[in-house]
Amino acid sequence: METAWMCNLRQRQVLAFFVLLSMSGAGAELGPYSIEEETERGSFVANLGKDLGVELAEISRRRARIISQENKEYLQLNVQSGDLLINEKLDREELCGPTEPCVLHFQVLMENPLEVFQAELRVKDINDYSPVFSEREMLLRIPENSALGNTFPLNNALDSDVEINNIQTYRLSSNSHFLVVTRNRSDGRKYPELVLEKELDREEEPELRLTLTALDGGSPPRSGTAQVLIEVVDINDNAPEFQQPTYRVQIPENSPTGSLVLTVSAKDLDSGDNGKVLYALSRPSEDISKTLEVNPVTGEIRLRKEVDFETIPSYEVDIKATDGGGLSGKCTLLLQVVDVNDNAPEVMVSALTSPVPENSPDEVVAVFSVRDPDSANNGKVIASIQEDLPFLLKSSGKNFYTLVTKRALDREEREQFNITITVSDLGTPRLTTQHTITVQVSDINDNAPAFNQNSYTLFVRENNSPALHIGTISATDSDSGSNAHITYSLLPPHNHQLALDSLISINADNGQLFALRALDYETLQAFEFHVGATDGGSPALSSQALVHVVVLDDNDNAPFVLYPLQNASAPYTELLPRAAEPGYLVTKVVAVDRDSGQNAWLSFQLLKATEPGLFSVWAHNGEVRTARLLSERDVPKHRLLLLVKDNGDPPRSASVTLHVLLVDGFSQPYLPLPEVARNPTHEEDALTLYLVIALASVSSLFLLSVLLFVGVRLCRRARPASLGGYSVPEGHFPGHLVDVRGMGTLSQTYQYDVCLMGDSSGTSEFNFLKPVLPSSVNQCSGKEIEGNSTLENSFEFYH
Repeated sequence: METAWMCNLRQRQVLAFFVLLSMSGAGAELGPYSIEEETERGSFVANLGKDLGVELAEISRRRARIISQENKEYLQLNVQSGDLLINEKLDREELCGPTEPCVLHFQVLMENPLEVFQAELRVKDINDYSPVFSEREMLLRIPENSALGNTFPLNNALDSDVEINNIQTYRLSSNSHFLVVTRNRSDGRKYPELVLEKELDREEEPELRLTLTALDGGSPPRSGTAQVLIEVVDINDNAPEFQQPTYRVQIPENSPTGSLVLTVSAKDLDSGDNGKVLYALSRPSEDISKTLEVNPVTGEIRLRKEVDFETIPSYEVDIKATDGGGLSGKCTLLLQVVDVNDNAPEVMVSALTSPVPENSPDEVVAVFSVRDPDSANNGKVIASIQEDLPFLLKSSGKNFYTLVTKRALDREEREQFNITITVSDLGTPRLTTQHTITVQVSDINDNAPAFNQNSYTLFVRENNSPALHIGTISATDSDSGSNAHITYSLLPPHNHQLALDSLISINADNGQLFALRALDYETLQAFEFHVGATDGGSPALSSQALVHVVVLDDNDNAPFVLYPLQNASAPYTELLPRAAEPGYLVTKVVAVDRDSGQNAWLSFQLLKATEPGLFSVWAHNGEVRTARLLSERDVPKHRLLLLVKDNGDPPRSASVTLHVLLVDGFSQPYLPLPEVARNPTHEEDALTLYLVIALASVSSLFLLSVLLFVGVRLCRRARPASLGGYSVPEGHFPGHLVDVRGMGTLSQTYQYDVCLMGDSSGTSEFNFLKPVLPSSVNQCSGKEIEGNSTLENSFEFYH
């Protein structure tokens, strides 16, 4: 059943036809061409190349082809020669029946640009059918007293050929009583009638057997014969008579089988068998015999099958009434089939373009035709599509339409359209047909890749492992296929000193960024570069985004002690007067940390002291001060071990060792000796030795001692002023830490006095560094040094 439906659908498809209003040559006609039926396959009809006015190469290039009605390939086009040839034998009677002329419509379709030419082929009739009588023998009963000149209708013969090849005349075999006359019907058909020329005498000749011959007008003519048997009967002087000679009746098509068409009635004044009338169809054609039947007794005429206006719009037939004596009368029935709206419109798509490229306005999408075999308003059709689509329906000829784009399409907005073509006739009730076509929109590269962010900020902790994935950038392209395939790349940096290729690499397929080597915060805190995204279209489109990489500090640097230096050949020794008050500033430990943030916040802690409780260290600035008054019982030499620790996680630290020597005054000579590992049991002996050496030195260098004494006195006068003006820094400091800011600078400003002690030769025997207030006057032979100097210039020592 599905196969039958497909065949029916294919038979209903209309020849491809396209008429563009903008083309000057659209809708041109070719021909007409003609050929006789039954011509052999491959026979020449015409040369379309000449008629079209195009070169043979153009016929092939533009893919010219023939589209025939009902999709039957009666014709073919030889694209090499441009000849139009017969594809199969044509039978005019099968194609057109009795219709004349027999015309086959076809179109010549050429592409690039699309052009359609209408053409028609007229199939000429040849005399290939002979006349045929429906009855091989006809019986007539004629009264013997029939008047001369009476006519007696005979059944006509049928010939499928038309015009001159149809039946032209009838002949009767030689006899002395009758001749045959050829009559014409209103539809052009011819039928025979017998005419009585000589009186009949039943007693002399009770019956006659004649031969009726039907001749067509072909060359040579064809003929068909039938036997006519005439029985001469006794007198029956009244023939049946109908109430009217012609009956005109209308019946709607699709009336059911058995519907009553008409009831005819004839009267016969005779009595007995001569007055009984029987009805029959007179000389019916094959179509009428299949369509109508008559009740011989009642005269009711009914349908034997449904009538179809689109197939046969009218019928004409004679009704014969015959009495028992053989006399007959006739009337004519003219049956008109009334069209009803029983055929829905048909849609035949001749050409469809899919996919349609986006950004192309006024693009031809489809060409289709509509057909309704009904008549009048029942056959008039209108076509429409949905109003919310960017397409326009244009009428390009009788029942032909062109579907074009109303505006440029955007595949990114919509990539497929389902267009429903609605076709309605104007009948009552209206019949509607819907045909849906699917149109794809093809992509062109009209969208550049777009990053989901204009800029990216990536954080990377220093000392990372090589080839570390630090982040991913992502771009999208609303195109499709290769137009949406994105390739990522690093763009050359604006800073030509930045060796980007040695720092960062990118995966061209997915935009993943990798650090090629370990980063060092102390060397490079941040850098930026641009990343490009390029699609695979032609021409390719691209965009770029800014990537800002921030290197996060890791606590990978321990505090570094600037003062006192721990790698000197001799340790630094601070002198502390025994008369120092509590809070006396002995020295300040200065340290820095190359890290940043809390990794560079330093705290100071006293781990170990020779005399616990004598000294204290300020945790946030590293100042070493006395915690109490000094006494005679305190040992003269002290060793302090301090810890400098940052606030990282885990914290890093460094230790520093301070040597403090207690003196009664600056007159006591002191020579710093290299610190060596010694046994505590020998410390008292070493101290005694130092005192003996000091006394000897004083005795031998009395002059130098006097000068030194004067200098010490001057220094001691300046010290009370500095202690009295000293105050603890005001303001809140977070916790116990001090931020050295990772650049080798101090957080507060300090001044240091460098005092030199020497012998008479001027050779420096020792030096010391101690903090003083900015307002103090340096009375030692030294220089003031700012504590917030850079790492290289933090302290200067003069000998």
